[in-house]
Amino acid sequence: MSVEGPGDRNSGIILHICPLAEWRSAQADGWYRSSSLESEGFIHCSEPDQLIEVADYLFRGRSGLILLLIDPARVVAEIRFEDAGNGKFYPHIYGALNESAVISTLPFEPDPEGRFALPQGISAPSAS
Repeated sequence: MSVEGPGDRNSGIILHICPLAEWRSAQADGWYRSSSLESEGFIHCSEPDQLIEVADYLFRGRSGLILLLIDPARVVAEIRFEDAGNGKFYPHIYGALNESAVISTLPFEPDPEGRFALPQGISAPSAS
């Protein structure tokens, strides 16, 4: 695994939002492949401080989701932190995600207004 991009980004966790059914299918062979891997060549991920903005933008009001907590040091494929065109760098996994890199999964459901919140136990780093 290699990590490319600005700063020291090989610590902590990265997160991926996916439908529960897709994750269950991936567990059958040990490898997760999102639809973006086929269409864009990578799996979109977020750091904890990016998660809610991404979730509310792309998944607002959608249920049946889970959050994959991924240890970057265990990911077999290359991880690149790339600018999404908004000046923010997001982790992208360039290949299928090995199940062994997923350290935990959490239900990820929106509130009654369709918005998301960081699940208990995940904290975004405070700005210094």
